[in-house]
Amino acid sequence: MEIVRAETAGFCMGVALALRRLDSLIEEAPVGPVATFGPIIHNPQVMEDYARLGVSVAKSVDDISAGSSVVIRAHGIPRTTEEALCDRGAQVIDATCPRVKKAQILISRMAAEGRIVLLYGESEHPEVKGLVSYASAGAFVFESPEELYDFPFESGERYCLAAQTTQDKIVFRELADRLKDRKDLDVAVLQTICDATRDRQKEAIDIARGVDFMVVVGGRDSGNTRRLAKVVEAGGTPCVHVETAAELPLDRIRGTHRVGLTAGASTPKKLIDEVEAVLKNL
Repeated sequence: MEIVRAETAGFCMGVALALRRLDSLIEEAPVGPVATFGPIIHNPQVMEDYARLGVSVAKSVDDISAGSSVVIRAHGIPRTTEEALCDRGAQVIDATCPRVKKAQILISRMAAEGRIVLLYGESEHPEVKGLVSYASAGAFVFESPEELYDFPFESGERYCLAAQTTQDKIVFRELADRLKDRKDLDVAVLQTICDATRDRQKEAIDIARGVDFMVVVGGRDSGNTRRLAKVVEAGGTPCVHVETAAELPLDRIRGTHRVGLTAGASTPKKLIDEVEAVLKNL
């Protein structure tokens, strides 16, 4: 069996940066407890490793005590939450991905101009909740183009179109073009989708065209990993999304000649290597 492994598989810049900041904090051996506000990245195996090192995951501001060190996850958090953490007397280390931070700043500027944000993303995703907190003039979150097309635009209002950083860039471009074609709308378009997302999706599609089966590795809570599997499936190539090598459907894969392998931006190299090793032994 031939394995075609994506060069872009694994940690993106933002994830690697967030983990380095947490690792540096642990090495400093702070006096108080160490926590991340929400999972620092969407990978359960990584979070289990940090739990063994004594790092807890805070679900609310009330979980943080004065004197604690708390690391803001790569996806970012709502602005009011960050302010509340500082008010509790915690040492706050901001590990928000620079791409997400840029999106927060751009949305804040648009809101200051009175523009309502039209945000393409998953409403319950922590990154989206953080982005919406910067949309002081109002926001509409939509998960499908149809939801946007049905949105009741109001005459005289000013809007701005943005996206969760891990969304499909092709779909977003189509949304932007359609809104720009409407002469009755005042819509500014923000380019907030990360290039790493685009590059991973493009490579996954390219690999899928030349293999019999595709394996995508990464946490099930990872939006960019789920979308990798989705774009592959949309092209018609059989695909499976697994978190670890133990989940591989060996009976489905055994007997295929070429298997493509990629992974989400929050998947550690160790997990990808383990999946590849199992595939090579089939």
